[in-house]
Amino acid sequence: MGPSKTPTKAEREWMSRIAELGCVACKQDGHQSPASVHHIVQGNRRLGHLFTLPLCEIHHKGDGRVVPSVHFTKRTFAARYGSELELLAGLQVQLGVYDKVIT
Repeated sequence: MGPSKTPTKAEREWMSRIAELGCVACKQDGHQSPASVHHIVQGNRRLGHLFTLPLCEIHHKGDGRVVPSVHFTKRTFAARYGSELELLAGLQVQLGVYDKVIT
């Protein structure tokens, strides 16, 4: 991954809004945890600042022994919570970016 560009105002607003929601994976497990912003990566490249998810430290960078981690047990994470892009689509609908999920 190369250096990322400085986020635009819209990108900063998106990342702030999602971080305030708390961890998207913890929410599925029935509890609330503070979140930081995780950038979705495909082919060793970040997709951009609008392709981000709110994840707690354990779901983001944990070793995967306690709960699945997007960085260390990605397949297990996706099987339990959905793919990163599915989670992103859900957030976009929840926050009114799109009014429905296209299937």
